[in-house]
Amino acid sequence: VQLVESGGGLVQPGGSLRLSCAASGFTIIDSTITWTRQAPGKGLEWVSGIYSDGGTYYAESIKGRFTISRDNVKNTVYLQMNSLKPEDTAVYYCTSRGRRGQGTQVTVSS
Repeated sequence: VQLVESGGGLVQPGGSLRLSCAASGFTIIDSTITWTRQAPGKGLEWVSGIYSDGGTYYAESIKGRFTISRDNVKNTVYLQMNSLKPEDTAVYYCTSRGRRGQGTQVTVSS
């Protein structure tokens, strides 16, 4: 089982980014995939998730701004992040089956 995140970067407030989580060693359609984040000096915060049946769920802090989706052919889960705020700055991780990727840094700053 391996998860590799990508797509982070520096963006201005109000901007957008799309994170990717490429999975290998298992099929995402059979699993729940979650996104979590850790801001500097803070604990891990759950952000969003997608169930094997395609159901999605979101933290209140990002609801309406972030969208989780998956591409079953590419075995990849995405997190589209719009209307980004400075408080969204964090390392974002995807997790499934007890494994977590290395994370991707998102920095929202002017």
